Amino acid sequence: MPEIPDTVVLEERAALAMNAVAGLPDESMGGIPYFSADLLARPAVLRHGDWDWGSSHGRLLDACVLARHMTGKDTWREVEDGYRRRLATFFGPDGLSYRQARPEAGWPANANLIDQRAVILSLTTSYLSDGDPEVRKLADAHVAALKRIAIKERDVWFYPASEYTPDGWPSPNAIALHLAPDPASFSGRLIMPLLRYHQATGNDDALELCGWFARLIVEKSGVYLEDGGFNAARAYRSGHFHTRLGTLEGLARYALHTCDHELTAFVRRSYDWALGQATAFGWTPGDLADQRYEHESCSLVDLIGLGTTLARAGHTGYWGVAERFLRNHLVESQLLDLSWVESAPDDSLDEPGWTTHVRVGERVLGAFAGYGAPNDFVCDVELGRGHTADVQACCVGSGVRGLFWGWNNVVTADDRVTRVNLLLNRATRQVTVLSHLPHEGRVDLEVHEDLRELRMRVPEWAGYAKVRVTRALGGSGGLGGSGGSDGADGSAAPGGSEDPGAVETFDGTRTGAWAPDGYLSIPAPRRGERVTVTFPVPETTSTEVAAGREYRVRWRGDDVIGISPEGTARPMYSGRRVHPVAPRRTYELNRPATEWTW
Repeated sequence: MPEIPDTVVLEERAALAMNAVAGLPDESMGGIPYFSADLLARPAVLRHGDWDWGSSHGRLLDACVLARHMTGKDTWREVEDGYRRRLATFFGPDGLSYRQARPEAGWPANANLIDQRAVILSLTTSYLSDGDPEVRKLADAHVAALKRIAIKERDVWFYPASEYTPDGWPSPNAIALHLAPDPASFSGRLIMPLLRYHQATGNDDALELCGWFARLIVEKSGVYLEDGGFNAARAYRSGHFHTRLGTLEGLARYALHTCDHELTAFVRRSYDWALGQATAFGWTPGDLADQRYEHESCSLVDLIGLGTTLARAGHTGYWGVAERFLRNHLVESQLLDLSWVESAPDDSLDEPGWTTHVRVGERVLGAFAGYGAPNDFVCDVELGRGHTADVQACCVGSGVRGLFWGWNNVVTADDRVTRVNLLLNRATRQVTVLSHLPHEGRVDLEVHEDLRELRMRVPEWAGYAKVRVTRALGGSGGLGGSGGSDGADGSAAPGGSEDPGAVETFDGTRTGAWAPDGYLSIPAPRRGERVTVTFPVPETTSTEVAAGREYRVRWRGDDVIGISPEGTARPMYSGRRVHPVAPRRTYELNRPATEWTW
C-alpha cells in the first residue's frame, strides 16, 4: 500500500458519507428514507418529511453514483440500486415524479417542481455513468413532461405553482395572474441538470427549456437585483441562498455552453455579492430573513460548483475560493464524531412510519450539516427559527456532490496543457497530486505520461519569489507508490540531461516560470518525473461576520486552524492540528482509467 501525506482526501470523505446515504432508508417503509435528524434530542431522532420521495431519492442516488466513480468501488451498489428502483416507481404515466399521498399528514399526491430537479439530476448522473437505455427512456419522458406542463407565452415560459397534480395545475387563476411563487426554486435550478442531460444525449427539449428558463430568470423574474443581490421578497422565499446559488450555477454553465459572455457577467455579479454574505471559509446564511442564522451544506456545495464553473470559463481566481470552501466548511461540516449524540436502546419511543430513535447517530455518521452555525455542526440560537434540524437528506446528497465537484476539478487537461487547479490529493491518468498543506507548503506532482506542459496554481498568499521547484526524473518513487519510478525508462531528463536521475531546481523569479493565466509552468514533463513545489505558508487572522455576529478566525494559508468563540454542541475547527512536517499514512488513491466530467 502506497504512502501519502495525511491530509484531506475527497474520495475518502465521499466513502464516509455513504454510511449516512445507506443509513437513511426506513425498512418499515419499504426503504423510503428519513429526511431529517435532531441530534440534540435526548435520545436523538430521525424523522420522515414531505421531501422523502423524488427530492431525497434523486439526491441520494446522485450521491451513490458519484461516490462509486470517485472511489472506484462497488461497495454500495445494493444501496444505489434500491434508490434507483424506488425512484422509478414514483413516475406517473405523464412522465413526472410524484410524491405519495399521506392523508394523515394532509399531503396530497403531487409532482413538486423542486423534486423534479433532483430527479433529472440523478437520471442524468446515472446515464452518464452506466449508459442504461432504460434510464435514458425515463429521462426523455421526464424532460418531455417538464416541457409540456410549462405555461408558454410569447416571451416567457414558466411554472405557475410549486406543485402539479394529476389533474393539472391546481389554480387556473394563478396562471392568469402570473403568480409563479419562486422562479429560481421551480425553474432556475432545473437548468444545470437539463443542460448536462442535453450535452450527454443531444436532447433538444432539455436545451430549449434551459433557454427559456434562463430568460425567465434574467429578464422577467426579479429574483436577482441590479447589484447582484438576492431579492428578499417573501414570495421569492426571502432570498433563499440554496435556490439562488443553484440557479446561478446552471446559468453559468448555460453561458459557457452558449458562449454568452453577458450572461457570465450577470452570474459573476451575483456570485460576488453572495460571497460578501458568506464567510471566507464557506459558511452561508440560509436566506435573508428568519433562516439567515442557519447554514445549509446545500448552499455551500452550490458555491463550490459555481466557483469551479466560473473558473473553468477562464475566471481562474475562483479556484482559490472553491479550495478554501472545500478545505474548510465542507469537510468540517461532515459528522465524524458521535460522542455528543445519544441514541435509544430500543424502539419503544418510535412512531412507525414517522420517527425512530434507534441507532440514530450511527445511521447518520458521515452526514453533512443540515442547518449549522459558523463554529458548530448545530445551529441552536435564540434568534430566527432557533434549533430545527441537524441533518437533512438533501445536504447528505449535496455534500457528496460538493466533494465530487472538488475532486473532479483538482486536475483538468486538454491536448496542450494539464492544469493542477486545487492543491488537494488526487490521482489522474496524467498526474498524481500529493498535498502536504496545511502542515507544509509543499505539493508533489508525480507525472504518469509525457506532457506538453504542466501548470500548477500557486496560492496568492505564497510570495512568488519564494516558490521553489525541483524536477527529478527516476529515483525511488517515494510518496504515492507510483511516483518517480513509474515508467522511468532512462529517457532524457528535464533540461536535456541524459541522466535519468537528474535534478533541476529553480525558483519563481526565473524567466518563463509563470504562464499567462498566472499558473506556475513546468514545460514538457516526462513520464516518471516528480515535480516538487514548495513555498512558505503564512499564519494570519481575520474577523468574519456571519448573520451579524463576529468570529475571530486563525488561518494557516487557506486552512482555518481555530475559531473564536468556539461552538458548544459539536464544535468546528477546534480539533485541527498543524505539524512541522506533514504526517503520512498508507492509502491508495483511485486513478480512474478515464475521466468523467459533469
